[in-house]
Amino acid sequence: MTALVDRPDAAVDDAPDPFGAGLRSPPMPQSEVPVALRRVVSALPGGGEGRPGQVEMAEAVAAAVAGGRHLVVRAGTGTGKTLGYLVPAILSGRRVVVATATRALQDQLATKDLPFLERHLGHPFEWAILKGRSNYVCAQRLAELAPAGGHSGDGDGEQLGLAGVDGIAEGVDPAELARLAQWASTTVTGDRAELDHEPSDAAWGAVSTSARDCPGAHRCPRGADCWAEAARARAAEADVVVVNLHLYGLDLASDGAILPDHDVAIIDEAHLVDDIISSTTGVELTTGRFTHLGRTLRGILADAGDTIARVVDAGGLLTDALAPHREQRLLAPLPDDLADTLVRLRSRVEEAVAALRSIPDDASNDATARAVRARQAATSLLDDIDAVARPGEGHVLFVSGSERSPALRLAPLDVAPLLQDRLWSRRPAVLTSATIAPGFGARLGLPPRPDEVLDVGSPFDYQANGLIYCASRLPRPTDPRWADAAIEELAALIEAAGGRTLALFTSYRAMHRAVEALRARLVYPLLAQGELPKPALVDRFAGDPETCLFATMSFWQGIDVPGPSLSLVSIDRLPFPRPDDPLLQARREHAGARAFEAIDVPRAATLLAQGAGRLIRSATDRGAVAVLDPRLATARYGPKIVGTLPKMRRTKDRAEIERFLRALRQERADPP
Repeated sequence: MTALVDRPDAAVDDAPDPFGAGLRSPPMPQSEVPVALRRVVSALPGGGEGRPGQVEMAEAVAAAVAGGRHLVVRAGTGTGKTLGYLVPAILSGRRVVVATATRALQDQLATKDLPFLERHLGHPFEWAILKGRSNYVCAQRLAELAPAGGHSGDGDGEQLGLAGVDGIAEGVDPAELARLAQWASTTVTGDRAELDHEPSDAAWGAVSTSARDCPGAHRCPRGADCWAEAARARAAEADVVVVNLHLYGLDLASDGAILPDHDVAIIDEAHLVDDIISSTTGVELTTGRFTHLGRTLRGILADAGDTIARVVDAGGLLTDALAPHREQRLLAPLPDDLADTLVRLRSRVEEAVAALRSIPDDASNDATARAVRARQAATSLLDDIDAVARPGEGHVLFVSGSERSPALRLAPLDVAPLLQDRLWSRRPAVLTSATIAPGFGARLGLPPRPDEVLDVGSPFDYQANGLIYCASRLPRPTDPRWADAAIEELAALIEAAGGRTLALFTSYRAMHRAVEALRARLVYPLLAQGELPKPALVDRFAGDPETCLFATMSFWQGIDVPGPSLSLVSIDRLPFPRPDDPLLQARREHAGARAFEAIDVPRAATLLAQGAGRLIRSATDRGAVAVLDPRLATARYGPKIVGTLPKMRRTKDRAEIERFLRALRQERADPP
């Protein structure tokens, strides 16, 4: 373990809290945190095991919360960081919001970690999960789909005869809607995660609503029965509230209008903070928003067919106007064609709003509720059109997406000012991840302190069990010879490993080229991304020890294959962001001469570490990571990137990694 922080001693228990945080319950002395953690760990299946890094993390989190200061913790795979922050947070007696970057981790906290702590921590607390409104079934939408009353219990959808009343459910299988309605009649939370099946996007869209559409409980006939509002009410009473980072970003943007007031923020998977906060605090204008509004208007404006058609057609106008500007940054003043299109779009939405004003706003029945929801969606759309038409300083306007579905996006140039104003200055925050790249705190505007960062390492013996190889003798990726040379290198390593390889690529083009070159050549089964759904690919890969899996960026994170099926993770090249990414272009200009070191290197380091982290997922895992990009060993920025990788032995000698892989292959062929 490498400690990068001089932690305060026990005297910090009595230190004044500069944030003025209130206590919801009497706090436990900090000296009790390791005791409570040992008690909890001993209750794990199999008795658990002591992890010094977890204890060090828990003590540091307790000190930071009590002292009202921020803390960044790099906690390697296997540390047990979730208990490392939950135990001291709960014992602090303060209200805590935990923000996770993925729904999977949020659900893990809800179904596993927090219920476990309720049983074994020995300190009573209340907890709640809060998600964005679209994650909950909407009582009003259900009522509109079944206006005769009651939900069909036989699954034939007969009571959903008016499912297309406002156009949202057109083309959706009535039986699927009936199944959702039946579930809604028994669910307590209304949370989509409770479903025993994955509904289609169209079906779920028909029975849910979003923050853009929802007028609020007080303006809804069934506001008293709203599952989303019930979740907010539970969160308001809880000591620990778990949200996803997208929702936390929206709360920051709204200056605290979404989440309950809280004393401490804990951000898990913190390496994604910059990108997620940027996306949630910006604006996105797409064709789909106009199509959605047009469908919502159907059945509400019975005599305004032309108005509805113009709103729906507005989406096509936007697509046509964005086509010449795809993947480009747009500067003020906007190109004439796009500026004119935005004026036309606004006029069409205003026409719909004017028509909706003729409908009474008493929220007393389903018809007026649909009108209120449509007016809410239209008003939100008008606000976003205005925002992109006149982008302010500190924001970047650009076009992203595919040719068929382009998006006009407005994003903040820098999220640090927002975080400084509405997070760092208001409450202590703990940020943790297995991967913390150089300059992490500075990019987010964290107040600089010498004791801000703690590295608790990992309980896994990387030195004994892992090897990192850099193919330093290959040409650089800019050399035309590199692609073929890298494929030859990969083939030799796969042969040495006996299959058992997760080959990660920075582009689909590179992946397909390698698949085409090696599938017929290798004696081992080769799976490629796109040939099966992602979960099925991972299951096949894990179930057949000699299989190879070739994949791109979506497999660099969140893939967990412990055991003998994975001996080698290969990475074709350093995953630097695209030089023509419009948002990053603007950020590079803002950073000036230090742009490459401040923006490109940390992003590449974080992603490379995430990819390398797929290898060793348990204490008994063994294997090698091969980076087929010589720049890792030869470029001046190489040491900064290497510093984020697991602390395995390193080599530039291909013969050494081949010997290592062959020995491991032999061990697995002849187990003791």
